[in-house]
Amino acid sequence: MNIIRTEIPDVLIFEPKVFGDPRGFFFESFNKKIFDDAVNRNVEFVQDNHSLSAKGVLRGLHYQLAPYAQGKLVRCIEGEVFDVAVDIRDGSPTYGKWVGVNLSAENHRQLWIPEGFAHGFLTLSERAQFVYKTTNYYHPQSDRGIIWNDQDINITWPSINIPINLSEKDKVQPTLKNIIKL
Repeated sequence: MNIIRTEIPDVLIFEPKVFGDPRGFFFESFNKKIFDDAVNRNVEFVQDNHSLSAKGVLRGLHYQLAPYAQGKLVRCIEGEVFDVAVDIRDGSPTYGKWVGVNLSAENHRQLWIPEGFAHGFLTLSERAQFVYKTTNYYHPQSDRGIIWNDQDINITWPSINIPINLSEKDKVQPTLKNIIKL
């Protein structure tokens, strides 16, 4: 497993060693010891989530308030997405900064997004299946978000030549300046 550090030190890319032949491929998608060593702590995942999205669907930027904050290990098992993590930890030297990574069924990469980050993704392919593990259960009363096109965060979303498709909830999220600090 190749571990790639991003511009935000706590956000990591996990790139597996893929063994392929004419029959298909095999790779180890998760190894707790390797993962815990890479993030320098014992992480317990409690929930797996799976979504299907059409091209142009943008989900996010989502997070949960403490004590229900979620760390996420995300990957795309069909198609391709542009995945984004935004640091919203109050007092963090990278507060308001973002990291964006292309995750696809072809590159098999996973992104570790620790607690204290807002998360979202844009579907680049005709459809994408996206799966992720979380360190805490979904807690509706703690569910929050940031508007996807916040000018202060200034995420450079890829151009996809069709309109962005947002949920009603994601259309009305506040800016980073107007969220409750973590």
